[in-house]
Amino acid sequence: MSATPLEALPLHELRERSSTKWRRYPDDVLPLFVAEMDFALAPGITRRLQRAVELGDTGYTPPQPGVREAFVAYAQRRSGWSVDPSHVFWTADVMMGVVEILRRIVDPGDRVVIMPPVYPPFVDTIEEAGAVVERVPLARTEDGWEIDLAGIEAALADGARAVLLCNPHNPTGTVHSRESLAALADIAAAHGAIVVSDEIHAPLTYEPGAFTPFTTASQTAADVGYIVTSASKSYNLAGLKCAVMVAGSDERATLLRDLPDEVEWRTGIFGAMANVEAYAPESDAWLESLLARLDLNRRLLADLLDEHVPGAVYRIPDAGYLAWVDLTALGWGDNPAVRILREAKVALHFGPHFGAEGNGHVRINFACAPEVLREAVERIGALARS
Repeated sequence: MSATPLEALPLHELRERSSTKWRRYPDDVLPLFVAEMDFALAPGITRRLQRAVELGDTGYTPPQPGVREAFVAYAQRRSGWSVDPSHVFWTADVMMGVVEILRRIVDPGDRVVIMPPVYPPFVDTIEEAGAVVERVPLARTEDGWEIDLAGIEAALADGARAVLLCNPHNPTGTVHSRESLAALADIAAAHGAIVVSDEIHAPLTYEPGAFTPFTTASQTAADVGYIVTSASKSYNLAGLKCAVMVAGSDERATLLRDLPDEVEWRTGIFGAMANVEAYAPESDAWLESLLARLDLNRRLLADLLDEHVPGAVYRIPDAGYLAWVDLTALGWGDNPAVRILREAKVALHFGPHFGAEGNGHVRINFACAPEVLREAVERIGALARS
């Protein structure tokens, strides 16, 4: 039997939150920009954190917080992914894990490939590691977006040393196929390059789609790959700092094992607790209800755009709660979210922040109540008709 869709908290309660989504703009703005969700936490997470506060359990994160064991069990249970526990390590968040790995696999000035339009912090992370961004945009096809394997081959042949992959892809919601991931691994191996895969949106892959962790795509992928992920996007835990780094092989695990102790120490104790509870079997039902709601919302958004914003181009995402919408036809310039914010009082993520490929686009967070999504699109539609 299908799960009952999760219901969002009412707006008056959400506006009591102090996070970026609810403090960045005034109350007359509907915030659908940053990747925060409008739902209550999974019950197990709430209980664990409440008890920790009651106990004053707010000290340093212990050497063995249970994150490794919880993640390994979760990966096996949810996706049949058998992870070697000795390959799993943890840190504060996904971008911190990415930068610490990049610092050790590239030299200053080396080039690292990204695939725009892509999550804006990828650029900052590569630069923080002392490397240089090499842009190889996703290839647009009739069916969506694909990795430009020929473009990456050319970049690596020309000296780029690593690939920073986003899978599922943010902002397009693309889940890359096993075949394309295996081909990417072969190209990387042929040029002595490494692939670091950000897989934070993976638990939010919709059926009947199938998500492939990069290092499981092939033996070569395991040999050249790292995965960095967290429960933070799927369970709304971004402010509680914890992520896992997974090596594809024993050789790759050596690098993670040799990271400075401080990389692990940066993990927040509440983040570790929350991730352990998110990965527990008791939270599976909550996740299924969330997916049921998000599935309805991603389709509702398509209907609303068709009805109220003719000319908007939107492909329903394979994963996640972020919609990538092309508004070029409206003639609102390279950054249409600016006018939408100013005149429609709806906050969307600025498309150009994802690279030049985002000109004319907006990113919409649909992890909210259907009525909020409807009002937001109706406001944009009214602006389009004005």
